[in-house]
Amino acid sequence: MKAILLAGGKGTRLRPLTIHTPKPIVPIFNRPFLQYQIDLVKQIPEIDEVILSLNYQPDRIEEVLGDGSAFGIKLRYVVEPEPLGTGGAVKYAAGKISDSIVVFNGDVLTQIDLAAVIALHKEREARATIVLTPVENPSAYGLVETDADGNVQQFVEKPDADHITTNYINAGIYVLEADTFDRMPDGEPCSIERTYFPSLVEQRETFVAYVYNGYWIDIGTPEKYIDVHRDIMDGRYATAPFLDLPAPRVSVAPDAIVEKGATLEGPCFIDRGAVVQAGARIGPYSVIGEQTHVEGGASIEGSILWPHSRVNRGASIRDAILGRDCHIGESAAVGGGAVLGDNTTLTDYTRTER
Repeated sequence: MKAILLAGGKGTRLRPLTIHTPKPIVPIFNRPFLQYQIDLVKQIPEIDEVILSLNYQPDRIEEVLGDGSAFGIKLRYVVEPEPLGTGGAVKYAAGKISDSIVVFNGDVLTQIDLAAVIALHKEREARATIVLTPVENPSAYGLVETDADGNVQQFVEKPDADHITTNYINAGIYVLEADTFDRMPDGEPCSIERTYFPSLVEQRETFVAYVYNGYWIDIGTPEKYIDVHRDIMDGRYATAPFLDLPAPRVSVAPDAIVEKGATLEGPCFIDRGAVVQAGARIGPYSVIGEQTHVEGGASIEGSILWPHSRVNRGASIRDAILGRDCHIGESAAVGGGAVLGDNTTLTDYTRTER
């Protein structure tokens, strides 16, 4: 069995962070995002290869992830000749595979029991299985209706409030039979949601839903990207470096330097080679990236700093995201949901909010 991770998007909602770093490898703490999906997939012994379907900056992704040996599973890269949409990308990446294929959208973080999804697919002898997850505001999403036996009945695009019949949405995780891909055109853009799935319903093929009520999030916006880090720090998504870490859940890399007189308020994360000088304050829900230097008197709270940045004396960063190699000048203030791209420099006393 193979797995296809759809990782070709440009991550426009995360710009400017994704100008130089494709969304599939934006860091979640100190690991590229796709590694979390790879870790989930490799728990299934039947899956012997992960195929990454790429389009945007594919060389950068391959440079970071390599051949998969570091993760204990074979990785293969397939680059679309042009953006082919979700359906076209799956068909192109699948090539001549004839087996069942597990598919993940490349921006979904979850702890789903993937073995149970595959087991349902086999038990029902399904042509396709889709994972559904509930949402609090159904009117903001396309919804998926099923019957009492879990068979998919129809897809409803962002209904009005008085036409909502379900709160379940497509979670972006599928098990598909490759011999059904002939209904999608070769080498042309095609939507799996608007073309492939409706064809299964129309032809009354066995198309079943697996309902998942556990942790699921789309990391594709700055707000959700911050939420992911906070969920991990709070234990809602169980993974290193906060797995089984006791309160106040302060994670400091062994070779990070935290000087006496610096204040760390958990939960927070200090990566390898970072320096936090005496008098600096690292507040709750802060992530200090590798080789980042925080001078005395600086205060950081609720913010994510990617590697190799410098925060000068007296600077304040609150509820913000900083890309790589940023320089925040003395007594500068960054806050209010600011997102700074790589190599941003703010001169002394600059303010991004009043």
